Amino acid sequence: MSEEVRFRLQQVSCFYGGTRALHEVTMDIPARGVTAFIGPSGCGKSTLLRSLNRMNDVVPGFALTGRVLLDGQDIYSSRADPVALRRRVGMVFQRSNPFPSSIFDNVAYGPRLHERLSPAQLALRVEEALRAAALWDEVKDRLNLQASMLSGGQQQRLCIARALAVRPEALLFDEPASALDPLSTARVEELVLELGRSLTVVIVTHNLQQATRVADRTAFFLLGRLVEYGPTVELFTTPKDSQTEAYVSGRFG
Repeated sequence: MSEEVRFRLQQVSCFYGGTRALHEVTMDIPARGVTAFIGPSGCGKSTLLRSLNRMNDVVPGFALTGRVLLDGQDIYSSRADPVALRRRVGMVFQRSNPFPSSIFDNVAYGPRLHERLSPAQLALRVEEALRAAALWDEVKDRLNLQASMLSGGQQQRLCIARALAVRPEALLFDEPASALDPLSTARVEELVLELGRSLTVVIVTHNLQQATRVADRTAFFLLGRLVEYGPTVELFTTPKDSQTEAYVSGRFG
């Protein structure tokens, strides 16, 4: 039985002005599990990640050719709604970016924007998202506290809760632990693993050990090209390409 595909990329190339950042990437990303994008700085992995929910649209001069299909629908077609897309495909950035408001209002922002929930329903949704982000027990008695008063690791988990509150189908992580201490990094990694059991999770990371810890599949990019993509264990232990082998063994990058 074949695996359900969430994203199907067909000959995707990305450009910033006259500069090509990605060269004809073709790959399928399954509906469940964690997929990691690895490669040296400037290899195109973050560009590809941001193309999955059209975050690059706000960059002047950005252009994409090829097709990005989400559940079989082209997200770059003229009929596609980027706002609706970003509700289905959430994103967590490298540095936590909580809104200048309370913990509760941060998590409630998306549901208030997209749905009509009663106060009781909204409170339940906020609790659900905070529990899913493994933050509820730490903040349940101080939901009116300003989000900026939380620690860095808690702020990042709050941003994850905010993304989860609209019940997305996929969640994109762009180096979510690069600014965190080891303990907070471990909490985020545990969360990524847990979310991958029910969602499509895609994570960009420079940390190869992190990829081996959290990812079911890993894609290695170099100079804007997809070099190799497959099960994480195989890519790190028996890579098919010599460039992959050189990168994962630490000979460059």
